[in-house]
Amino acid sequence: MTNKIFTSIDDAKEFLYSKFGKDESFDVCIKDLHVYSLPILCVYISGLVDGNTITEQLTPLFHDYGKTDEWEKEIEDEDKYFDDHFNFYGKSEPKDRDEFLLGVLSGQVGIITKSGFGYVLELRSYPGRQPDEPDNEKVIRGSRDGFAENIMLNTALIRRRIRTADLRFELHKVTAIGQTDVAIAYINGLTNEKNLKWLKKRLSEINHDGLTMSDKSLEEWLFKQKFHPLPFVRYSERPDIVSAHLLEGHIAIIVDTSPSVIIVPISMFHLLQHAEEYRQSPFIGTTMRFLRYFAAFFTLTLLPIWYLLATHEEFLPAALDFIGAKEKSSIPLFLQIIIAHLGLEYLRIAAIHTPTPLSTAMGLVAGIIIGQIAIDVGLFSPEVILYTAVTAIFSFSIPTFELSVALKYFQFFILIMTALAGVNGFFISIFILFSYLCSLKPMKVPYLWPLIPFFPKAFSRVFIRFPMADDAIRPYIVGAKQRDRS
Repeated sequence: MTNKIFTSIDDAKEFLYSKFGKDESFDVCIKDLHVYSLPILCVYISGLVDGNTITEQLTPLFHDYGKTDEWEKEIEDEDKYFDDHFNFYGKSEPKDRDEFLLGVLSGQVGIITKSGFGYVLELRSYPGRQPDEPDNEKVIRGSRDGFAENIMLNTALIRRRIRTADLRFELHKVTAIGQTDVAIAYINGLTNEKNLKWLKKRLSEINHDGLTMSDKSLEEWLFKQKFHPLPFVRYSERPDIVSAHLLEGHIAIIVDTSPSVIIVPISMFHLLQHAEEYRQSPFIGTTMRFLRYFAAFFTLTLLPIWYLLATHEEFLPAALDFIGAKEKSSIPLFLQIIIAHLGLEYLRIAAIHTPTPLSTAMGLVAGIIIGQIAIDVGLFSPEVILYTAVTAIFSFSIPTFELSVALKYFQFFILIMTALAGVNGFFISIFILFSYLCSLKPMKVPYLWPLIPFFPKAFSRVFIRFPMADDAIRPYIVGAKQRDRS
């Protein structure tokens, strides 16, 4: 038999004690039990299994129910005997000891019979949150469920929306010590095979002890991100967004213990989309999309342009003579902007670490008291506070947090170049950033597609939210086998 992985129960105990230690971990349960007249050894991690179901399954087997001869019966074929008396639907047979141990560590219940036959029972019950609506992807109308830290729950939320047998969830064990569960989700017969092979190859090449930061650590391993500030994947905590991308031919990567699902391949314009655009009429959705694109542009350029016009009045049209600092300060204008910019960053960091009941009070103190006093004492000009605050509002309008942060640091670069070289510095920095964006090709997909290279029809669909009846073509960059959706 292929599942005879131990010579006896004593051999199994010796193996388990060598791995877990004897009575060293309180959550590791190793118990001697019976299935009628067959002695078995049961092992599981108490915090990862459904204790009530274990009790319901095993308790009736401890009694003979009037069959006294059952206890005295000589068992010739333990494997068949166990199958006949414990025909549990979630039972599987590991091929070796390592597979058996990994199943127990993953939350399955391990069973070893008297002669060493091994089984694992699917009785996992991972601790975690309920699928509540994610805070950073809220919609006015639409579903209120979101992914949690349980990979089984996350796959079920997607299955509920895509009811096809072609939906695949390929499970991989990643890293040597952590043995993190990573599921690659795709629709068979639709998704590009080259992208799938590339992902599987990269997963197999990960040589590390564990993914402590789960999905973010995985992104850095898959794309060799190094010090690139821009995200190469899209994160989402909404099952409807992930399901929509799967139907478009994208691939989703689900990492156990993470409520965010990775979507690949993507371009920068995917990072500027939001579910609310598809919960409103096409006209309203298109308007919202335009507003987000303008927000991304002004996050990058508003402060540098204002500084350029404020310090070079010869470029300032008469209609815009209100631009510029009207109140003189002993601190140079560039330094004022830098201090205000850093102050906003510290405020963002403080908001992350501040308990929720105190966050409102902190915002009032930082935004009103400190800001007003800084103007009164002459540290800042009112215009600096105004344009810095407006830029912050624009950055908050970008739906992808990683892109929002990256654009603010690009803005910082443009501002420094503008301060050093004036108009020439401004346009040189814009050219450098544009060239950098054009050079990025994660998964061989141009980051600025469909702008660079230019695809007119695809570009129109990026800017305009067409009615669902007209939006019947899958994006070219995913390489889907079937481009027509209707």
